[in-house]
Amino acid sequence: MTHEPSNNRREENALWSIFGYMVSGLLFWGGIGWAADRFFNTSFLTLIGLLVGMGGALYLVWMRFVRE
Repeated sequence: MTHEPSNNRREENALWSIFGYMVSGLLFWGGIGWAADRFFNTSFLTLIGLLVGMGGALYLVWMRFVRE
């Protein structure tokens, strides 16, 4: 019986963390932008929310994984 090396498991966990940051940033800030669009009767705040969410997610990934 062979065991996976711990390095592979660590890389897999890092990839899932990055995926989680990206999806949650888009959903959270995109949702805020969508709600603001509905409240203010505009059509551009969803896009701004999505961009802010992606930018924030990329920043968090950079802070956690690249600057180590």
